[in-house]
Amino acid sequence: MQGTVYKSTGSWYTVKDGDGRFYECRIKGKFRIQGIRSTNPIAVGDRVYFELEKVGDETLAIITGIQDRKNYIIRKSVNLSKQTHIIAANLDQVFLMVTLNNPVTFTSFIDRFLVTAEAYAIPAILLFNKIDTYNDEELAEIRYLAELYRKVGYTCLGISAVTGKNVDKVKELMSGKTSMFSGHSGVGKTTLINFIEPGLGLKTAALSQQHSQGMHTTTFAEMFDLSSGARIIDTPGIKGFGIFDMQKEEIGYYFPEFFKLKEECKFNNCLHLDEPQCAVKEALERDEIAWSRYKSYQQLITGEDENYRVDAYGRKN
Repeated sequence: MQGTVYKSTGSWYTVKDGDGRFYECRIKGKFRIQGIRSTNPIAVGDRVYFELEKVGDETLAIITGIQDRKNYIIRKSVNLSKQTHIIAANLDQVFLMVTLNNPVTFTSFIDRFLVTAEAYAIPAILLFNKIDTYNDEELAEIRYLAELYRKVGYTCLGISAVTGKNVDKVKELMSGKTSMFSGHSGVGKTTLINFIEPGLGLKTAALSQQHSQGMHTTTFAEMFDLSSGARIIDTPGIKGFGIFDMQKEEIGYYFPEFFKLKEECKFNNCLHLDEPQCAVKEALERDEIAWSRYKSYQQLITGEDENYRVDAYGRKN
């Protein structure tokens, strides 16, 4: 039998077969994906093989194999630095939800997420949420950020998951696709999903006033079928986004504005750091490349801790 994983709790997997029936499955023995040291060998979105086994009076569904993945979003495991966590697999696109405050989404986090999406060839869209709560100065900063990333080539939308502003445009982008929603806890992922599909009735929680951080209302990644025919994956809020298994020579490939200039550098192995006649550094000095993006790149190249924060103007926080 074959099916798609809709929910993973780490020990149980909810799998939907081709006829729309759901099965609660376990995995068979030591199940590891070749070449990936992951804390979760199977992720939401995976297409798997499973079989039913009779154990006494009980029938168990056992996952016996996994089909090749089209792609996946992966990051370093929070507690195990040499292992990874696969957030979701077989995606058509990812939406990263960004908030200016309550909680703050720093550009260093945005850039790490975008680099991973680029590395696995997954189109990424930035949703600047809570625009109904910002004053004029804050809206100006949102516009600055959106223009920064549009210039790089990313689709950016200012939305409100509460009032519904521009949510219709999000629905259009989702049409006929499997989309993952990600971001820090408290950015409004679940609120947005409830607005898109009210019948789901997913649980939300108020923001923690003490630390201006969201409460973890989504414990496990889970996929939902929408009435429009689209599929949506809701994910737990994440604080940091550790990049996994990238050589420093390839990181520049995943900054599209850097990659476009690579051939203009004097050296074909230019790391855009201290090399002479570097087209990226020259563009940076002409303000054709955002300083915040370059700071994020430097951070990834030098392996600085991911808790290092850079704001939209390249300033450390």
